[in-house]
Amino acid sequence: MPQFETILFDLDGTLIDSVDLIVDSYHYVDQVHDLPPRTREQILVGIGTPLRSVFGQMTDDPNVVEAWIATYREYNLAHHDERVHAYDGAVDMVMRIKAAGLRLGLVTSKFRAGAQRGLTLVGLGNAMEVIVGADDVINPKPHPEPVERALQQLDMSVDSCLFVGDSHHDIHCGRAAGAWTAGITWGPFDRAHLEQVAPDYVFDTPGTLADLVLGS
Repeated sequence: MPQFETILFDLDGTLIDSVDLIVDSYHYVDQVHDLPPRTREQILVGIGTPLRSVFGQMTDDPNVVEAWIATYREYNLAHHDERVHAYDGAVDMVMRIKAAGLRLGLVTSKFRAGAQRGLTLVGLGNAMEVIVGADDVINPKPHPEPVERALQQLDMSVDSCLFVGDSHHDIHCGRAAGAWTAGITWGPFDRAHLEQVAPDYVFDTPGTLADLVLGS
């Protein structure tokens, strides 16, 4: 087992439970803009990639994409603080790892400001040394750039880095960057979904992840 020195986390579906809010935000866009209603399963496929990437698959009109994004954010921000919470054990997991002296970063497909808002809401506002959001990169997940950018800012080696996420986008991103990868099953995707992309580790609880990272 490698001796990990850096742990990079995804946010939505990994540290914070915002999945139902994300689904409802997409449904709101469909309703307001008279789009064919998407199923929950169709929406989950896009979670982990930026809104611009998801909506860009539906139209090549940048003005339409921006209008849909604005509608999404209107609903999402209006309901964010009442609908979002940390997964059970996630905050303790992060703080245990931080207290042990490992380097921590967040790699998310949210814009940086939205990610910081979510972290602050659940008590992790000062936990991450770096945050790499969709507005910090040219190529978002599953491209390796977000992980590479976080490691550059931390001045840490990829060889001792574990990237933790809930979706196949996270696993592809971490693997492409050369990091170790961990899929978690307390988010929206189960073990069978994650094992299709063969992460190095799969964890069912935050506690077991922290135990492995810390050698407990």
